[in-house]
Amino acid sequence: MTDALSRLLASRDWLMADGATGTNLFNMGLSSGDAPELWNTDQPENIRALYRGAVEAGSDIFLTNTFGGNASRLKLHGAQGRVRELNRVGAALGREIADASGRTVVVAGSVGPTGEIMAPMGSLTHELAVEIFHEQAEGLKEGGADVLWVETISAPEEFKAAAEAAARADMPWCGTMSFDTAGRTMMGVTSADLATLVEKLPNPPLAFGANCGVGASDLMRTVLGFFAQGTERPVIAKGNAGIPKYKDGAIVYDGTPELMAEYAVLARDAGVRIIGGCCGTMPEHLRAMRAALESRPKGPRPTLEDISAHLGGFSSASDGTGEDAGSARRERRGRRG
Repeated sequence: MTDALSRLLASRDWLMADGATGTNLFNMGLSSGDAPELWNTDQPENIRALYRGAVEAGSDIFLTNTFGGNASRLKLHGAQGRVRELNRVGAALGREIADASGRTVVVAGSVGPTGEIMAPMGSLTHELAVEIFHEQAEGLKEGGADVLWVETISAPEEFKAAAEAAARADMPWCGTMSFDTAGRTMMGVTSADLATLVEKLPNPPLAFGANCGVGASDLMRTVLGFFAQGTERPVIAKGNAGIPKYKDGAIVYDGTPELMAEYAVLARDAGVRIIGGCCGTMPEHLRAMRAALESRPKGPRPTLEDISAHLGGFSSASDGTGEDAGSARRERRGRRG
């Protein structure tokens, strides 16, 4: 491989990714319900500031403002005809900031879920999903993205469609799922399932892992689940900055920079190669994470007890695998009911 991300992975034990997109943009004035991707053309200086904030905080990789930049999601805003444009501009703004940084910084083209339910449970066919993802991928490629970054996926069928779209666009890719329901994705995928899935793909990702979910503790438990499967593929961890809480009319995350620094070190010690934050993670969190990763010596792989002691308890008794998985599924159904 000669792409920028593969070169960095070959030269470094760990890489730091970026933090939140939505949280940062809301702080800049984005209104709830608006499409962030429209800011790529309408508010480009804000998007440059988003990217620059991650780079200046020490990120080696940052994601483009294109998470919902597919035709299915943009249709909600009457912008389904602008997929190629909005993704191209989102990536081009990122290329501009990365190239001006004076070091190698990877521009990762963010590709989120379609928002539709895949067949056979829903109406979205594999072929149409591939087309939707491929259109977005071509826009990101035109704008200069180094790698496609498929994230927050719940269904294995959608993950497979995104993988095929990346192959069609001839782009390297990474993929993460969101494990937010007793150690499983919304569609029931476990850490073990994903570790197995990526190795069976005709076009496997450069790296895979987990993003978003419940909190840093749960995400770290999922990460240990990947390694329990014996994976040798680089693992990604992008955990939320604590737990969201409603305060003074807004959603805030309670994770401090100190907490995220602990999470980053635990992730590195677990063997994670790409470490970042998701919702609620601001530049101040990233700076603390980078400082901790650079200054604290590598330790042994953390246990579940280590994780809960440093990051807080888990939100469920099970990670969805093992003997207690059945009770976890019953608990999940009860909570959703």
